Amino acid sequence: AMIRAAAKNHAHVAVVVEPSDYEAVLTSIETTGTVSEPLRRSLAARAFAHTAAYDGAIATWLERATGTVEAGLPQTLRLEAAKIADLRYGENPHQAAALYAPTHQPTTGLAEALLHQVQQGKALSYNNLLDVHACMGLVRDLGADVPCAVIVKHNNPCGAARAPDGALPAYLAARAADPLSAFGGIVGVNREVDAALAAALVETFLEVVVAPGYRPEALAVLASKKNLRLLTLPVTAPVAHGLDVRLVDGGLLVQATDATIVAVADARVVTHRAPTSGELAALDFAWRVCKHVKSNAIVFARGPVTSGIGAGQMSRVDSVELAVKKAGGALSGSVLASDAFFPFRDGVDAAAAAGTTAIVQPGGSVKDAEVIAAADAHGLAMVFTAMRHFRH
Repeated sequence: AMIRAAAKNHAHVAVVVEPSDYEAVLTSIETTGTVSEPLRRSLAARAFAHTAAYDGAIATWLERATGTVEAGLPQTLRLEAAKIADLRYGENPHQAAALYAPTHQPTTGLAEALLHQVQQGKALSYNNLLDVHACMGLVRDLGADVPCAVIVKHNNPCGAARAPDGALPAYLAARAADPLSAFGGIVGVNREVDAALAAALVETFLEVVVAPGYRPEALAVLASKKNLRLLTLPVTAPVAHGLDVRLVDGGLLVQATDATIVAVADARVVTHRAPTSGELAALDFAWRVCKHVKSNAIVFARGPVTSGIGAGQMSRVDSVELAVKKAGGALSGSVLASDAFFPFRDGVDAAAAAGTTAIVQPGGSVKDAEVIAAADAHGLAMVFTAMRHFRH
């Protein structure tokens, strides 16, 4: 109440709610003997924003406490964010861009890392930040129990792998999955980068490397690529709750974040043949990767390594054919994950022709029986998760 009253009386009162404004106030007093009128107006604007956010936080809490928040979505969406960094430009050079973080709460995650955990390299761009966000989402879904590596290009993984004997073998396997697309990519790992991994990283032109840490000898190797950005981010579990907000013409689309994934071991076997234990492990890996691929999404994997990824196609069979092309046809003994159901049997036929032996998909098509019959005809194992992961 006192802050708001002071802000209303800014013609005569200077109200300061941000420590970052202390220096400007002191400089004005030292040079002019008073707080200048333009600065008082600026301080008042900050004060009103501060009290508005405070009132909004209280209203949001009361909505939750009184049960007026439905399905985790508030009746009134209150967004209060402050600019923390200007970016060189947006998706294209003619678009202005900046990074904002929620006010009145600690800056965390990628925003905090951008401020304090960039080890080297030029400033990260708008596109870099989108790709880092996508990369770390998949790294976290692959889990921290086994070393893993992910390479992202244009918001899609082009290679991903787990390797129990270390991050270096995982990175080499992920890179080998699609070495052409890895050029200029974003790499994320869930282990500290050592000198051996650093030496492998500098063999390819990369935009950003994201890891929970870097050993001093690794930093010395990576320093040879002065424009390569090195970002430190902790590998933690995915955020269980949150909102995904997108701007559309005339409004905002808001949804709960897609933070849930069904373990393939819990999926329903729908074919005559059940997956082997090896197929189940590979299917679970492919299913986790597929969740992070733009729809229509198809992921082939052999063991804990991607073999071919088809992303963003208008028909599912096109995604299968693209993934087969990316794999160079080397898909004998692979498994396949699909982010949504197969509407026709053609995708299953194409996968079988490529050499896959097992499929995981959500199910739910009116032609499920036809698709299952196709899998049985080819001797494939197929499981339904009953949960899709569209990504637009």
